[in-house]
Amino acid sequence: MVTGIVFIIAGILIAIFPELLSLIVSVFLVTLGVGIVLTSYHHKRLSQHFDNPFADFIFRF
Repeated sequence: MVTGIVFIIAGILIAIFPELLSLIVSVFLVTLGVGIVLTSYHHKRLSQHFDNPFADFIFRF
């Protein structure tokens, strides 16, 4: 219920302030990018101890 109220308030704020949408999207993309970098760093660190060809295929880059 609280999540729905937050989404409604966010939708109203985006309708009033359209530049807020670009801020939300940019924060989401930066957070996603940092998460991917940290996940790949963690995987590379763990791959020294464990060999998993499926994970190596996914995190190749």
